[in-house]
Amino acid sequence: MESQSDSASAQNERSQQQHLPNLLQSVNVKYVKLGYHYLVSNALYLLLVPLIAAASMHLSSLTSEDFLLLWDKLRFNLVAVVLSSTLIVSLSTIYFMKRPRPVYLLDFACYKPDSACKCPRESFMEQSARAGSFTEENLAFQKKILERSGLGQSTYFPEALLTSPPNPCMAEARKEAETVMFGAIDDLLQKSGLNPKDIGILIVNCSLFNPTPSLSAMVVNHYKLRGNIISYNLGGMGCSAGLISIDLAKHLLQVHRNSYALVVSMENITLNWYMGNNRSMLVSNCIFRVGGAAILLTNRRSERRRSKYQLIHTVRTHKGADGRSYGCVFQEEDGNGKIGVALSKDLMAVAGEALKSNITTLGPLVLPMSEQLIFFFTLVMRKVFKMKVKPYIPDFKLAFEHFCIHAGGRAVLDELEKNLALSEWHMEPSRMTLYRFGNTSSSSLWYELGYMEAEGRMRKGNRTWQIAFGSGFKCNSAVWRALRTINPAKEKNPWSEEIHEFPVRVPKVEAVRA
Repeated sequence: MESQSDSASAQNERSQQQHLPNLLQSVNVKYVKLGYHYLVSNALYLLLVPLIAAASMHLSSLTSEDFLLLWDKLRFNLVAVVLSSTLIVSLSTIYFMKRPRPVYLLDFACYKPDSACKCPRESFMEQSARAGSFTEENLAFQKKILERSGLGQSTYFPEALLTSPPNPCMAEARKEAETVMFGAIDDLLQKSGLNPKDIGILIVNCSLFNPTPSLSAMVVNHYKLRGNIISYNLGGMGCSAGLISIDLAKHLLQVHRNSYALVVSMENITLNWYMGNNRSMLVSNCIFRVGGAAILLTNRRSERRRSKYQLIHTVRTHKGADGRSYGCVFQEEDGNGKIGVALSKDLMAVAGEALKSNITTLGPLVLPMSEQLIFFFTLVMRKVFKMKVKPYIPDFKLAFEHFCIHAGGRAVLDELEKNLALSEWHMEPSRMTLYRFGNTSSSSLWYELGYMEAEGRMRKGNRTWQIAFGSGFKCNSAVWRALRTINPAKEKNPWSEEIHEFPVRVPKVEAVRA
């Protein structure tokens, strides 16, 4: 009897479960959050609609006599009307004169080296062994880094380092710089149809190679740019220097009317391949590869129609006042006098702090009010009421459709994917850029944007967040809005001929064949 009773109660419980489903399973929290987001984002419209309806009803009840009475009152207060009108016109004129000029991205181009410069992982290890500078232990260390780096078999190395023996010298470094810069600029000029003489602002950034004459002077000489060009050469500013160049160009375009600004972002490997045995300096050897990008900006309103993007925000964060941040990426000599760039074990922690500072400034500029309210209330509960509440990480997917995260390495991408709660789809451009081209320093963001265009992802009105980290330590952001839908069939970039092969699965560890 007792077992029958238990069986009956179990059946009764199962029937109740069928009729009363679990609330947490029946309600999708994601849609609740989206509903809250749309409610708060459109709160102003929801409040204005009743007011407009009430005003319309009141106006509809007015007669012609009421309007004549209003006109008589305004006529007898002519001075007040004139003063009010003058004030409105004056304030409107000041506003339109003082507001920032829009900055448009007309087009951009990324350099794709010749196939002869491809450097599979096995070729890299062979060249490292032939150099005769590395111990067996450190060759094994580099192999281990390569296997976990996320780099594929088609990244590029400079010609001088692919010869046997390697030939790193000033002449070869100049050759690499000219090949990359001129290759990207030639493609850009062909795509845009711009006459080089029309370029009024030139900014070139390269962190580790700064010859005399400068890289910007190389460009001026090669393209015979005009004598009054405003040119800058940025050095030693790391992988985030590309966005620093964009920010500088933006400020210059606020001053110089009807101008075109050419930004060239690259790095040079020929003279910066580390030939010693300090492991903190060997990591850079394994992940940096040849690449560069040229970007054409303008403030001409007449160019808006054919421009691709409009620059909405730039946010720069510099943590150099802190000693640990300043020294986490440091170029110096090792114990044997070999120059290299040492990466500190604190790098990920420093990058996290810089990112936090950057998004704290960027968040209020881009996040919808729904996210800002949650963040504010969470902060009040933690700081004012001392409640044990987890810090709220805003959902930046509500502010941006696309993310270009500097392809500095697999560990950086993994951390940002987790901390910003991004999906594999959002991270795909960064991971595929790292796989296909390696870490191309400041130009990597543009290979990522090129990937999105080649995939047909970019639609009119889409917002893109570019974010990069660099020595110093710096974290910089740029926000772009697409002015038109990008048709991949009409675009030419390094991905165009092989985009059908992507995305690919990148294993956590990919063995280097002996």
